[in-house]
Amino acid sequence: MQVSDWLYENYKIHPETKRWIAGKECYQASQYVYFITSTDNNEIIHMEQAVVAYYLAENGYSHMAIPIPNQQGDWLTPYEDVNYMVVKGLDSRTDSQATNGSLLAQFHQIGSLYHYEPQAISSYGQWKQLWIDKLSWIESNVEKAAQAGATNYYRLVMDILPYLIGISENAIQYIGESEQELRYHESDQGTIAFRRYMNQLQQPLMWPMELVYDHPARDIAEYLRQLFLQPHPDEAVIHFLQEYQKNRPVSIFFWRLVYARLLFPIHIYDCLEQNLSTIQDKGYEQLKDLVQLQDRYEANVSQFFEWADLDCDFLQVPMLHWL
Repeated sequence: MQVSDWLYENYKIHPETKRWIAGKECYQASQYVYFITSTDNNEIIHMEQAVVAYYLAENGYSHMAIPIPNQQGDWLTPYEDVNYMVVKGLDSRTDSQATNGSLLAQFHQIGSLYHYEPQAISSYGQWKQLWIDKLSWIESNVEKAAQAGATNYYRLVMDILPYLIGISENAIQYIGESEQELRYHESDQGTIAFRRYMNQLQQPLMWPMELVYDHPARDIAEYLRQLFLQPHPDEAVIHFLQEYQKNRPVSIFFWRLVYARLLFPIHIYDCLEQNLSTIQDKGYEQLKDLVQLQDRYEANVSQFFEWADLDCDFLQVPMLHWL
């Protein structure tokens, strides 16, 4: 069946042209573009992401793409034993003059006013357990896979495994201690966030599949993580944090969560999870590059509180001195 026929049969959409936006194939009809994506996630996750996406689209985020139901009212449409979802976006460019920090602060403020806390896409208050689960997954799965295939990729994985376990345990201990921190305020409530924030607010389209519900420190840490992998990020980091705080003051508890998340090597876990069951050549290069950048990354994490203008001694905020 042709894609155009499938779209019309299931969604009553007449595609006019095929295009590519942000590396994704889409079909244009009038002023809208439609993306077809296969999915393994269950419908509850997509339903929650859809409702959140509609909320954002109705509250000023015109570049928020939204899932649309098919003619039967379902979010997912099966075809040849695969579930597909159609996502609709407005074919327009965003041209905001706001800074990265202020844009994210405004987004978190609007997200915090969302009155229904999702369940399936929420990680709020669950970081410690999620990190323990990730560490357990690595310890049980990676060694099995390495024994099954002695490739360069798995030799590298086994080389870094003791380091990965050690730094993960440090981060888990730090987040556990930070959960006892009593210096928090209203900016610490849950908000709409991104699975991995990489400046999506200034992209042509935002994708509903990337939305989660969590503490706003998540997006701050993931944005900084990308900067910390770069050389000399100090000016960009300081400016970003200052602009965020001008729009949304944060607490000591907030800063401790950001620091804890930066300590946990999520970027390495993401690489391992992406490449565990795929062709290893590309994964080897990706992982090798991240390992080589880790000294730089740790050095930048050690500067975090200074760049955030926090006096850790005076405020009695613990930090890891081995970094």
